[in-house]
Amino acid sequence: MHQIAVANGTIGVFAQGRGEPVLFVHGFPLGHDMWRGQIDAFGPNHRVIAPDLRGFGESKLTGATANTTLTMEAFADDLHVLLHAVFVDRPVVLCGLSMGGYIAWQFFRKYRDQLKALILCDTRATGDSAEQAAGRHKLAEQVLTQGPMAAVDAMLPRLVSPKTAEEQPAVVSDLRKMILRNSAVSIAATLRGLAERPDCTQMLPNIDVPTLVLCGQHDQITPLAEMKTMAQAIPGAQFVEIADAGHMSNMENPKAVNVSIDRFLKSI
Repeated sequence: MHQIAVANGTIGVFAQGRGEPVLFVHGFPLGHDMWRGQIDAFGPNHRVIAPDLRGFGESKLTGATANTTLTMEAFADDLHVLLHAVFVDRPVVLCGLSMGGYIAWQFFRKYRDQLKALILCDTRATGDSAEQAAGRHKLAEQVLTQGPMAAVDAMLPRLVSPKTAEEQPAVVSDLRKMILRNSAVSIAATLRGLAERPDCTQMLPNIDVPTLVLCGQHDQITPLAEMKTMAQAIPGAQFVEIADAGHMSNMENPKAVNVSIDRFLKSI
């Protein structure tokens, strides 16, 4: 892991290989290692870049307090900085899951010249409803008082499909470990940023890069119908349903996700 200095912290980033650069942006509140199955698959023939976002995994969030907010735009700014720091000198394919997709909208808005294509996994373009935002703020307070386990209790049952929960205990265990290693302050700050993120649906018709949209068949958080509608609003976007998977489709059914990504990368 390289350590890259950014405003108010450092970013740990895994960067390896040669060829077309693919930037993997993790979901909340996880880390770069959720992409292990994709790093192994695409590392031999691509320049794979997988950061721990500021405050997560091996990255550091300095000067943060219980009232700090980490916005999706700030994370996009960090990605802009780290791509230069790891000497990526051409547009990247950005692959983001869930929160990684929210960050992708801001990266497209601000750094379009650094973007060759988008892969959007189990995410949405809409902002939070008032009820959803209130729920995030409530969870932020619970995390600050009870610790990261409050995030595990609230989120883990909805991250994977029932089949994954029953048949792939290692996936559930890995997700639990990823959440628990992060600080309460980082989790709470990002929950506030998620609650305050803008609605990006009006951006969809203006996306002018090749786009692949992937959704787990049993995703409870960003359901198939919603993601199909989102994909239809993006000119020329491809949509693929990932069988036997929930919200963490890339971990639950990595073979199907990798086949779809590989086909897409060869087509652009």
